[in-house]
Formats: sequence, C-alpha cells, structure tokens
Amino acid sequence: MFYKYNSSMEGKDPAKIIKDGLSKTLVFYYPLAGRLIEGPNRKLMVNCNSEGILFVEADANVELEKLGDSIRPPYPYFDLLLHNVPGSDGIIGCPLLLLQVTRFSCGGFTFGFRFNHTMMDAYGIKIFLNALSELIQGASTPSILPVWQRHLLSARSSPRITCTHHEFDEQIESRIAWESMEDKLIQQSFFFGKKEMEAIKNQVSPNCTSTKFELLVAFLWKCRTIALDLHPQEIVHLTLLINVRGKSVKFELPPGYYGNAFITPAAVSEAGLLCSNPLTYAVELIKKLKDHMNEEYTRSVIDLMVIKGRPEFTKSWNFVISDNRSGGFDEFDFGWGKPIFGGVPKAISFISVGVPVKNDKGEKGILIAISLPPLAMKKFQEVVYKMTFTNVEEFNIISKI
Repeated sequence: MFYKYNSSMEGKDPAKIIKDGLSKTLVFYYPLAGRLIEGPNRKLMVNCNSEGILFVEADANVELEKLGDSIRPPYPYFDLLLHNVPGSDGIIGCPLLLLQVTRFSCGGFTFGFRFNHTMMDAYGIKIFLNALSELIQGASTPSILPVWQRHLLSARSSPRITCTHHEFDEQIESRIAWESMEDKLIQQSFFFGKKEMEAIKNQVSPNCTSTKFELLVAFLWKCRTIALDLHPQEIVHLTLLINVRGKSVKFELPPGYYGNAFITPAAVSEAGLLCSNPLTYAVELIKKLKDHMNEEYTRSVIDLMVIKGRPEFTKSWNFVISDNRSGGFDEFDFGWGKPIFGGVPKAISFISVGVPVKNDKGEKGILIAISLPPLAMKKFQEVVYKMTFTNVEEFNIISKI
C-alpha cells in the first residue's frame, strides 16, 4: 500500500506508529504471533508461543512520485519494499506475518505485508488491517472482534467426498509441461475499464447473462489458452476462488471469523473447444460451475482435505484467478489518508488477482496481472487486441517485468 506525504502528519514516523499499532492488534490476533506445526495426515495446528512476527523498517532515497505507474502490478521493486528475510518464507515453524514500512524522501511511505495464507484469507486480512487502523487512531478494541472457532469448518465425523472437485485433478504430463516453463515466465498487467468491458460484452450472445467478473474471467481464460497453443484435446482448468460467506454460498460464520473461508471449484474444457467456440461457451461453463456451489460442496471440500491430506491445486494447464476488488486494500487509513494504490503486487505462476485501480484518465477499472512465457505473452496481447480491442482507442498494457 502506497501513501503520499500528508502535511498534517509532519514529524510523525509511520514505521513507529504502525509498529506500535501492530503490538496492540496482536493482543487480539494472538495466534498470528505463534508458529504452525503439522500433525497426522498433514493437519496444521498453531502453537501460540508468542514468538512474534517480523517487522522491517527501511528508507528509500527517492520521491514516491518518481515511481509513476510502476507502483501498479507487477511492481518492479517488490523485493526491495518487502524484503524476504532469510528463513521466513516457509509454512511450518516460520513467522506468520512479515511487514515492512519503507519511508520515501518526500514523506510518503509504503506498507507491505506478507502473510501465511493457511491462517487468513482476504477477508481475514481486511478485518485485521481494519483493526490495526482503528487501534492506531485511538480505539481501545477493534469494531469487529476476531473469532478463531476453526471447528466451524471441520470435517464431518464420517468424512465423505460427495461432489466432483476438478481443482485437484492432476495430469502428470501436463503438470510437467507447465513446471518446465515456470522459471521463464514474464508478467504484464492489463487494465479493463468501462470501454473494455463493453467491448468484451459484445463477444457474447445477448441472452447470456453474467456478472462483469465472470465475463472478464471467461475472456482471459480463452485468450490465455489460445496463447499457450495447446493440443486441441488437452484438458485446461479454470479455478475460481469463491467466498463461502457470500451470496452464492451462504455458510453461517461469525463476522469476526478470519480464517480461510473460500472454496476453489474448477471449470474444465478441452483446449480446442474453448478456443474455437464463441466466448459464450466459456461464460456458460463458469455460470454452470457456480450454480453448483452450495453448503454440500463446501462440506465435500472440507472432507476431501482430511481424506487426501491437504492436496495442492492442479498444475495441469490451470488458471487460478481471484477477485480482490472488495479486499479494501486501497481504503486503509493509518493517519495519512487512503493509499494511492493498495493490492496484491503481482501474479504468481498460474495464479492471477484482480485489483481495483484508476487509469491515467481517472477511470475506474480492474487490473489483472498475467504470467506467461515470452512467446505466449506476445500472442496473448495479439489475441486480446484482435478479439476485443480493435475498436477501442487504447489497449492498456500497464507494465512489464
């Protein structure tokens, strides 16, 4: 999160203020100061030993304004603004939070944080940072008190897999093919505003109703698959992250529950069908998938985790995309006002995240960072432009690393 200089905070050190606020916030979120241990069948547990979190304080001899558009994903100076402390990036026995405040010469600063995703999801981070903001600004307790209660999402007494879970399908040859190119990936971010979304909407049939994000995800999945130039009979996956607290899956959880509460269903298709069919085909696959999301699917996922010992997502030509527009990372105020940008700084392998941004004209939209091999990235740009942006004045390619 990037914050500009604020004259009303002149002489105040953001690192000290945030560090003091963290010490108060961790009183309520004390498990985050502990360490994970692993039990039978890869079951994760927290040892609340108060070993603490990692906090890095740094200075940059440059004005924040000099960075320009590079503060948007994929951020080129990420490793400097969130230093990977040696030995801190594991799952078991490592600090669960790493935070860094970097002061710029103009008086602005960045607040970067890395968290162990087995402990919290985006909603959990949101209420944690909201508590931090409230305690910094004088509150004695957070407005939403944190709730642990992980038993609410425990497996049934007789675990049973009752639904199909393509997100854990694994085709060995396809996984090896993807892993062989992972160290060659480059990233670009693409902005989709009102004009871009209208252009994409024109690619589907008039009677196909969907949300804007479903439409965008279908479009990206199709373009990405074309760019990878796969065999027509290759099976491709699209994995969505769906919050079970939401409207589509109503799971009763207290407002303060900050643990992971999302499911990850996957749509599947032969590459040839996805690439050759109109965009409506991909949209309908996504809608059909989401229509089957309910409490039983959630229970089946939880039971699968116990039965199969915490399996990983498939890497078989999988595309994972998360909608972080409601994460609130562009809203948190620690006394300096709202950040000029806040959100996930880059894509990770086959995982992309959508974050809310404004373009140079002040238009609101969503920014998606995509990782692909260089030749596939070039083709992805060409396909996106040909399919959608031929009649749009600008095709917003934000940055590249």
